[in-house]
Amino acid sequence: MNDTKTLDLICLGRVAVDLYSEQIGSRLEDVSSFAKYLGGSSGNMAYGTARLGLKSAMLSRVGDEQMGNFVREELERVGVDTTALQTDPERHTGLVLLALKDRDSFPLLFYRRDCADMAIDAEAIDPAFIGRAQALAITGTHLSTETTGKACRKTLDAAAEHSVKRVLDIDYRPVLWGLTTPGDGETRFIADDKVTRDLQAWLPDFDLIVGTEEEFHIAGGSTDTLEALRAVRKISDATLVCKLGPQGCVVFEGGIPERIEDGILVEGVKVEVLNVLGAGDAFMSGLLRGWLRGADWATSASYANACGALVVSRHGCAPAMPTEEELFDYLSRRESVKRPDKDIQLNHLHRATTRTPVEWPEVCGLAFDHRRQLTDMAREVKADPARIPALKRLLVAAAEEGARRTGLERPAILVDDVFGQDALNDATGKGWWIGRPVELPSSRPLRFQHGDDLGSCLRHWPKEHIIKCLVFYHPDDPVSLRLDQEAHLRQLYQAACSNGLELLVEVIPPNHRDVDDHTLARSLQRLYNLGIRPDWWKLPTMSDAAWREVSQIIERQDPHCRGVVLLGLDAPMDDMKNGFTAAARHTQCKGFTVGRTLFSAPSRAWLAGDIDDAQLIDQVAGNYAELIEEWQRLRITAQPQAEEVLS
Repeated sequence: MNDTKTLDLICLGRVAVDLYSEQIGSRLEDVSSFAKYLGGSSGNMAYGTARLGLKSAMLSRVGDEQMGNFVREELERVGVDTTALQTDPERHTGLVLLALKDRDSFPLLFYRRDCADMAIDAEAIDPAFIGRAQALAITGTHLSTETTGKACRKTLDAAAEHSVKRVLDIDYRPVLWGLTTPGDGETRFIADDKVTRDLQAWLPDFDLIVGTEEEFHIAGGSTDTLEALRAVRKISDATLVCKLGPQGCVVFEGGIPERIEDGILVEGVKVEVLNVLGAGDAFMSGLLRGWLRGADWATSASYANACGALVVSRHGCAPAMPTEEELFDYLSRRESVKRPDKDIQLNHLHRATTRTPVEWPEVCGLAFDHRRQLTDMAREVKADPARIPALKRLLVAAAEEGARRTGLERPAILVDDVFGQDALNDATGKGWWIGRPVELPSSRPLRFQHGDDLGSCLRHWPKEHIIKCLVFYHPDDPVSLRLDQEAHLRQLYQAACSNGLELLVEVIPPNHRDVDDHTLARSLQRLYNLGIRPDWWKLPTMSDAAWREVSQIIERQDPHCRGVVLLGLDAPMDDMKNGFTAAARHTQCKGFTVGRTLFSAPSRAWLAGDIDDAQLIDQVAGNYAELIEEWQRLRITAQPQAEEVLS
């Protein structure tokens, strides 16, 4: 990209919310629950290309309401520039309801009558913004009305003036051109002379035109694919890319040959199809990633075919889009991966490389997920345990105050849903690091607080909550005990993956077992061998030698692990600080989540009635701030040593 081209791609067109059926095989009438995703062909394209490493921007319009906020935030989470995403003060963001009846049948219901993205304001479009991009991609629906046509005209003219490549994804949906009933969103082709004439008026403006055979049929005015392509070629010098479904695609840079396969034919990837929704948007994302990075058509089309194959094997469109690392891993093994949705390596890469936020460089946490310890404390001071939920809400306030005092941008907390549901509600939605325990306190073998039906429990959690599970584990435990605990951890890991939640596994060796510098590394290696790859580990303080072993295990087994946080075990403050010294030298350690060291004495005094709410918050916040500052000081001091350890 030259200095003036600060964007790779601007996407103009539909952006909406997709509500995908969670019941596979049901009619839309029978669906009982939906998953909410970003949607709309242009929105998906902006999202997909951003995941593949392009600097993409969204040019469209959303409502001034919660769904519009969701669309904007989802795009921004993957790095899409939303500067030109307009907000409509009156109209709603478009919605689509989708069912997955079978591999080829997917009932669609568009709620798009007078929706925000069809009211895009041409006057608000800045031609200089268009000039910042290498390419402008428009989808066909926005050529269907006078209002959206004005926006397309203005952007295409600006693109021509600034030497911006112009791309059309024909994206023909008869229902959006008013050719079928509102309930028939599934139909992909209805011949219509007026639509053909309208489309053909735009075709000379584009440098690249992409569509399925049926979409070229409407653009060319013939149900014979070659004749339709020739009709398009008569009025357009664009490169034409015709998608052939599972067979792949064919590219035509010049004249249309006698046989379709005499173009640049790039074979597709054969996979088990869950549903074909979103395949075209994924195809476009891969194609544009290659084309805008200077790859030849064969390479670009191979990216496109692979992205399409990955998405059709998964639920949803935008969330199913691969990242660059995932795409290249798949391309290197595609012949052997018949079921991408079942491939362990791909699933882990997709999970690990699509997490948001992408990085947590530092976690300084106040942990108050304690249940038994707090009920014991209340009993000891003769306080009513019914006060514990109020205590936990005050501890949220203390965490916020302690972070404010130190300039910590995002506080971290661990809090339970037994006494702390109100506290969880207070903290959720602020961008904090929030861990939430699932283990039955003190259980060995491991058991879960709310029983073994983890799926029913976790499906109600906010996606930002991190599952935390403490297990008292030693690699030399009796076999029956070890296998029991490992089975429960595997069950939990699978539930975390299925529900799209991050997992923190806290490993504490039992007090009665011998522990040396190899114990924790051996424990982690054993769990990795079982296919358990948590996003986080929570571990006790260790020696330098133990840290080196643990770090090597994590780096070798899961380079995408977010890292380790230190636990406190009610250690005195000075002991906790001493434990930071070795940890701060190792980059795998991202910080701490410490509890009773910070809140025990003030909480006991508050429960006993010796201090008030403000004093509790002040004392806990002071302790928390002190530990944050010590960790940050040691981290800065230890950086040269950390680099030496890595080398």
